[in-house]
Amino acid sequence: MFIRSLLGISLMGLAAFAIPAQAASDWLPLFNGKDLSGWKHVDKGSMSVENGLIRTHGGMGLLYYAVGPVGNCQIRVVYKMRDHNDNSGVYVRIPVEPREAWMPVNYGYEVQIDNDPEKGGEDEYHVTGTLYSLTKPLARPGKPGPEWNTMEITLDGPHTLVSVNGIKVTDYTEGDAVPPKKLSFEPDRGRRPIFGWFGLQNHSDNDIVFFKSVEIRSLAKQ
Repeated sequence: MFIRSLLGISLMGLAAFAIPAQAASDWLPLFNGKDLSGWKHVDKGSMSVENGLIRTHGGMGLLYYAVGPVGNCQIRVVYKMRDHNDNSGVYVRIPVEPREAWMPVNYGYEVQIDNDPEKGGEDEYHVTGTLYSLTKPLARPGKPGPEWNTMEITLDGPHTLVSVNGIKVTDYTEGDAVPPKKLSFEPDRGRRPIFGWFGLQNHSDNDIVFFKSVEIRSLAKQ
């Protein structure tokens, strides 16, 4: 019942933020390299801007783009891990504006950033570029820290595509089969909305990730 209520609010009560016409084929930067204008942080930990980069602190929390929900677009994130491997993620298809960290987990998708989930006792459903605990990777092109990675997420109606460093990792359509929930902290299963909010995860004190850019472009005129 709760998920249906959330989806109803998202689809009926929210207007998707309009990507400017000139950004239909060009990438529109959403981070100015100076401060977090247009973004809001919720729950534990924080995010800051250091040397022109967004830096995670503690967690678990979420820095979300507060202008509005999006759909039928591509989101491009350039990031690096501080250490050989650190944990973070990009949330998409969040049905309502976030107020805490677990609603986006359970009712949106986390596109995982974690090249070595086995160290945490998890498996291939939890690797960089997958929809966390829901999809297996088609490839594992994520680079360890401190190398830079580029993740592109395509939201095309019910279809979600994820590529990392130009290589496709996830190709998922709403309703595709997913494994049953095994761990308490894994997301609830169920369909996600066509339009939704998105944001960046700060995971824990031991996981430091830097984001150099966050950009978006519309699919409408491509």
